[in-house]
Amino acid sequence: MTASTPGGSVPVQAVAPGQETFVRVRVWDLPVRVVHWLLVLALVVLSVTGFLIGNPQLRLGGDAYWVTGVKTVHEVTAFVFIDLILARVAWHVLSPNRWSRWTEWIPSTRERRRLIIPSLRFYLFIDREAPEVVGHNPLAGMTYVVLYTMFAVEILTGVALWGVEGRSWAAFLTGWVFHLVSLPTIRLIHHMIMWLTWGFMIHHLYSAMLVDRVEGTGVISSIFSGSKFLPKDRL
Repeated sequence: MTASTPGGSVPVQAVAPGQETFVRVRVWDLPVRVVHWLLVLALVVLSVTGFLIGNPQLRLGGDAYWVTGVKTVHEVTAFVFIDLILARVAWHVLSPNRWSRWTEWIPSTRERRRLIIPSLRFYLFIDREAPEVVGHNPLAGMTYVVLYTMFAVEILTGVALWGVEGRSWAAFLTGWVFHLVSLPTIRLIHHMIMWLTWGFMIHHLYSAMLVDRVEGTGVISSIFSGSKFLPKDRL
């Protein structure tokens, strides 16, 4: 037996009378999952290489070429990171999947705005039940807006630092930044966003595990398979 959802027909799990009917729903489409895991990998590489660039004394017995090599890896990965961010933003508009679109991050409807407080109460352990949503709850969605704003600042400050390193195109694009803040401040912002990003990643994993445990809908596995198992009446 199948059920029709905004993402297409999906199989309905057979249950005994009196039990709740669950539907397998394709929530995260392939581009979202690919970008998600490539971003994780890119962030790990950027964090490690960035930390080593900021602490050249940790070159582990290497020579001057070691620093150059680390900077090259950091720069190449940064270009990959920028492309991934642009791809994810573009998919917000182009995706045929409603749960991959920008409306999941920006609460544009009254119903989404109504769920902000219940989402906050759940995360603060005031309420035991998670808000009934299919994709992201609106609070989690808005957190992604903050995260991608941080990414934009990280990219801006990174390109500005490339300009200081002698890349003329980067200096042309971001020279104006140094009229607003000093070089040490730009380095500090670039460094602090890395740590804030890791704080988000830890909290993101904890929140996913919490919701998965409370709801039992397959939140953790869905980022691999793309699908959740949801009560039919939630769709």
